[in-house]
Amino acid sequence: MDKEYLITSKPLPALLSFSLPMMLGNLFQQLYTMADSVIVGRFVGENALAAVGASFALTAVFIAIAIGGGMGASVITSGAFGARSYRAMKLSVSTSLILFLVVSILLGGIGLLFSEDILILLNTPAAVLDDATAYLNIYFLGLPFLFMYNVLSSVFNSLGRSRIPLYLLIFSSALNVVLDIIMVASFGMGVRGAAWATLISQGISSVISFIFLVRTMKEFPEKQDRLFSPSLIRPIAGLALPSILQQSTVSIGMMLVQSVVNSFGAEALAGFSAAMRIESIAVVPMAAIGNAMSSYTAQNIGAGKLGRVVKGYHTAYGIVAVIALVLMLPLELFSERLIRMFLGDDGTPIAMDTGISYISFMGWFFVFIGLKMITDGLLRGSGDMSVFTIANIANLSIRVLVAFIFAPVYGIEMVWIAVPIGWTANWVISYWGYHTGKWKSRLRIR
Repeated sequence: MDKEYLITSKPLPALLSFSLPMMLGNLFQQLYTMADSVIVGRFVGENALAAVGASFALTAVFIAIAIGGGMGASVITSGAFGARSYRAMKLSVSTSLILFLVVSILLGGIGLLFSEDILILLNTPAAVLDDATAYLNIYFLGLPFLFMYNVLSSVFNSLGRSRIPLYLLIFSSALNVVLDIIMVASFGMGVRGAAWATLISQGISSVISFIFLVRTMKEFPEKQDRLFSPSLIRPIAGLALPSILQQSTVSIGMMLVQSVVNSFGAEALAGFSAAMRIESIAVVPMAAIGNAMSSYTAQNIGAGKLGRVVKGYHTAYGIVAVIALVLMLPLELFSERLIRMFLGDDGTPIAMDTGISYISFMGWFFVFIGLKMITDGLLRGSGDMSVFTIANIANLSIRVLVAFIFAPVYGIEMVWIAVPIGWTANWVISYWGYHTGKWKSRLRIR
């Protein structure tokens, strides 16, 4: 395929060619944590599933930081690639890798120091606190691998090479499942075994990704004269921080809301954790379309083709509508089977009811996160981060406030009722930013 297909092919095939491998790749990435939950829940028990679930809210924040950082950095890379400024492209790649490696080491150290304190602050049930802390500590040891892999994936995506992250994720996800079975089911290592399986899989995958990156950079003729540019820190941070916020909106909200869910006990937490795993899978295709829209926008603005950006955005609406319909059917028809996949036949009534109620409600509303994602993707790809940031803060605020105010009074169901309300508010605000047209003059290639 033409290396510049995002700026030459028709919008529909361009967006699908870019996003489909990313969808599959992100699905396999979700299998990392999903495999941990399924295997731990079935081979260790409901409390172990609750422990991994209690950790998931916090680990998702760090995953979001890694993904958001990579996405923010990739906007500069995509713009330079679209403008055929390959020296600037290479410099943005190497600067981003070094910058986020340092960030990951700092965050990992902070996480190791305060993991138990954070879990206590989130009202984690005492019955699962020790296992949740152990899982988190091992996870934080592998944080540099997580960051390196996600930044590298964003680089490949910004160059239109989304198949490379896909192939590596298939490999690492399969390895993670195998190691999960060995360490949890065979060696009886419990949640610690699941955490080590994830760390080892991510470590191997990130090293292989880096080798592929070195080979890919050799394909472009211009040589770079340095590896790090302090002058790029500000533009990378200016794009990465709002992207991190956008990626973290769901994760931070989930972490804060986790303290509300935890107050309902370990059984409710187990059902909520199972449902959250399923939701994280369902969100993947919408996020992939949003990420595709980001790179598509950046490359076409870099090439001076604003009209293609608008056409691509309208095309993405149709893609989102189809995906939402496909998601709704299994969530409504097979909700009990999906939750039982995590809890097994011994799941308690409270855990089962919580999980089924969550996903059967959410099945109707995924179109709104799709609309939010593609609009956010366009704004992010154009470098117009002000409205983007406001919209995502509104989303986060609605979810947290509704959960904290209404869940203790009206029940745990208020936790997920708030979710589509937040998504819709985010989309409306972001669409207003798109409609103003200010995004057309934001991105600057240096």
